[in-house]
Amino acid sequence: MLTQQRRNNINTVLLLLLFPVILLGLVWLFLVLTAYFGGGYYDDYGNLVRSVDLEEVNYMFVTTIPIVIIVVGIWFTIAYFSNTYMIRHATGARPLERRENPRIYNIVENLCMTCNMPMPKINVIDDPMLNAFASGIDKNSYTVTVTTGIMNRLDDEELAGVVAHELTHIRNKDTRTLIVSIVFVGIFSTIVSLAFRLIWNNMLFGGGNRRDNKNGGASTAVILLIAAILAAVGYFFALLTRFAISRKREFVADAGGAELCGNPLALASALRKISSAPGLGNVERADVAQLFIIHPKKLAQGISSFMNSLFSTHPDTEERIRLLEQF
Repeated sequence: MLTQQRRNNINTVLLLLLFPVILLGLVWLFLVLTAYFGGGYYDDYGNLVRSVDLEEVNYMFVTTIPIVIIVVGIWFTIAYFSNTYMIRHATGARPLERRENPRIYNIVENLCMTCNMPMPKINVIDDPMLNAFASGIDKNSYTVTVTTGIMNRLDDEELAGVVAHELTHIRNKDTRTLIVSIVFVGIFSTIVSLAFRLIWNNMLFGGGNRRDNKNGGASTAVILLIAAILAAVGYFFALLTRFAISRKREFVADAGGAELCGNPLALASALRKISSAPGLGNVERADVAQLFIIHPKKLAQGISSFMNSLFSTHPDTEERIRLLEQF
């Protein structure tokens, strides 16, 4: 178990390093393409000749790096520390008082004492369907959130298995890792949306494009299109990285939860019940939905299994149950 956790942590660090590498790589490529389409001259035969001065591009890249780091750093910091509000707003969660449901409090307290960890906050979502998730970046914000449906329809052992799974996410700092990946993916997503919006506005109102093209330079629309395409590529690879992080963590959390609650069959039974009615399907933010113990299935039936596994934030539930039953 500890070996798997260490291996997962190393893989996660490597995956997270890809985010700034992808971002800076795309910034450099953007400078190359804009230099190529933005420059050029006409030869004696009237043909447009384009070229790229890599020394100039690299100089612009080096001078641009601090600006990119500062902007992304501020963006990341604000999003990172506002994650608690973001998740509560997206899911409709609210704090659960002990007097409202002492049963869930007793289960969480007993499991926390078993693994010697501070007790996280407990939130509840008023939803008759079944789901749960862990969130937070430190001991002051770590939270286990459950639906009213999961508390009412699972027995004590099954509920303990689910809570143990979520506590394992917190112990392994999975929630912090996922918040980091969510923020980076959100950055790329916002850039894509902004670039395409600017392209649309430029197409509607125009301005100076003919003159730019006549001189061999790139129009504003072309530059924005380059930015949008590169940001979309970055968004795609950032999504794949986020999905890989999430899938790996679920298997480890299942194993850790089974070990913590001491009853892997109870967790397997809970997953089977949850998979039949996962709920929280009204959560519109896919990045928040990946925190759930089982993601609501929204993919169309005709999608191939390869695409399903490629773009899934969770491993196959039946496979998770099979492994738990062999634990």
